[in-house]
Amino acid sequence: MTAFPDIAAFETALATLPRPDDQARAAASARQGQLTKPPGSLGRLEDIAIFLAGWQGVERPRIERGRVVIFAGNHGVTARGVSAFPAEVTELMVANFAAGGAAINALAAAAGLELAVVPLDLDRPTADFTTAPAMTKEECLSALSAGAEAVGEADLLVLGEMGIGNSTAAAALAAASFGGGPALWVGPGTGVDAQGVQRKAAVVAEGLALHREHLTSAFEILRRLGGREIAAMAGAVLAARHKRIPVVLDGFIGTAAVAPLAHANPAISAHCLSGHCSAEPGHVLLLARLGLEPILSLGMRLGEASGAAVAVQVIRSAIAAHDGMATFAEAGIAGA
Repeated sequence: MTAFPDIAAFETALATLPRPDDQARAAASARQGQLTKPPGSLGRLEDIAIFLAGWQGVERPRIERGRVVIFAGNHGVTARGVSAFPAEVTELMVANFAAGGAAINALAAAAGLELAVVPLDLDRPTADFTTAPAMTKEECLSALSAGAEAVGEADLLVLGEMGIGNSTAAAALAAASFGGGPALWVGPGTGVDAQGVQRKAAVVAEGLALHREHLTSAFEILRRLGGREIAAMAGAVLAARHKRIPVVLDGFIGTAAVAPLAHANPAISAHCLSGHCSAEPGHVLLLARLGLEPILSLGMRLGEASGAAVAVQVIRSAIAAHDGMATFAEAGIAGA
């Protein structure tokens, strides 16, 4: 899957999600039971190894080509004063990624991950979703397809974003997908004060009210309230599922990209790991709705896949223990 030529193709892909390889999962689970340790003593590391085995279809999973993809987009809703930074910062940060000066450059290198950055029409922000759909149908399909095409042939996909104003769009997506009202989902984002958070909640409420009768499908939720980089992450998650590539989600915005997909098909999150729990208050609620348990909780709220990249080092540890430990038979420990 490299693109979504029309809405029907997107909806068909979302309705027909592949499952993990149950035989590979069973073989990995059996191996865990033979390793020189009490059963379950490595906790989540055991679960992560078995999870990866199921999606990679092998008893001993590998990360030979881990890939971080950051999508960048601009949002018309920033004109409503929802961010502590102007929209121009998006393009400046994309330049910083290219120059190797951002946090994700350092963290991806430390985790042994290749890094790709995909800017999406930065000179053409989405529409202000309080007055119109954020994207036309064609624009949303283009963003979804850009995400799908960026997946490549990785054996682990880490997704990130950059887009001033996108925590407001993410809150709107979460509210449209799971309910609960804007105040439940909005947070400080780039660092707005309490008054700014209230302003964000009011903006989200306006958007929900304008589009309410149309928020009935994953596609319409994404195109009316999302952004190009958020739709691209959704497209990447869906394409990765059809390639059986496990995905590591980052913070609130990256996780919110999955919310409309889960609204239509809750099974979408089964091939995803949550890298960390963001300090953005809505993230813990969103993870609970998706049934995801974060690997880390470090108080991070930067975005750009930074928390997910750090979590990959834990994932590599899970693989190392699963692959490198001796079994009781190999160690000559009788009766274990």
